[in-house]
Amino acid sequence: MNLLSRLVGLGSPRAADNINSAAAQGPDHDIPEPGQQFAQFGAGCFWGVELAFQRALGVTKTEVGYSQGMLHNPSYEDVCAGTTQHSEVVRVQYDPNECSYENLLNLFWARHDPTALNRQGNDVGTQYRSGIYYYTPEQEKAATESLEQQQKKLNRKIVTEILPAKKFYRAEEYHQQYLEKGGRFGSKQSSSKGCNDPIRCYG
Repeated sequence: MNLLSRLVGLGSPRAADNINSAAAQGPDHDIPEPGQQFAQFGAGCFWGVELAFQRALGVTKTEVGYSQGMLHNPSYEDVCAGTTQHSEVVRVQYDPNECSYENLLNLFWARHDPTALNRQGNDVGTQYRSGIYYYTPEQEKAATESLEQQQKKLNRKIVTEILPAKKFYRAEEYHQQYLEKGGRFGSKQSSSKGCNDPIRCYG
C-alpha cells in the first residue's frame, strides 16, 4: 500500500491534501518530440494566447492547460473558483532551429499587459496572471533579461512572475485550439503561420 492509500485509509484528508498539493507542484515531466523544446506562458485567457503562438513560425504544437497550482487534476471550474492557485497557461512546443526562445518571449510581451495584476481586460482572477515558466536555466536567464529590457520601456512596474515550469494539466478538449475551431459562435480564426489578422477572443 502506498503512502497516499495509507493516509486516506487512516482518514487523514489534510495529509492526503498535502500529497495532492505536492503532486501538483512537481515539475513538468512530459517530454517534447525529438529535436523540439517546451516553453510555458501565462498571459490572461489562454484562448487568444494560444492562437498567437499557433501562428508563430517554428512553433510545432500548442496546448492550453493549468499549472502552478495546488490541486492535482484540476477542472476548469476548479481553476475559475480562484482557490487552486493555478494559472491558465499555454504550453508551446517549438523547433529551436526555426524559432528562438527570445522570439517566443517577444510574442508573450506583445500579447498582453504585463503590468496588470491578476487580470487582462475584463478577465479578472489569479488564473489570469502574467507568468513565464521556464524549463531550463537558459530559459530562466533569457526570461529575466527580457523582463529587465521590457521594464525599461514601461512606466509601470511589470508584475510577471518567472518560475520553474510545474506539472502541466491539459485543459478540457473544448478549450484546445478554441478560437481556431470557432468557439461557441463558429467564427473560426486563422492559425496559419505568419497570419496577422486581429485575434478576437470570445466565449
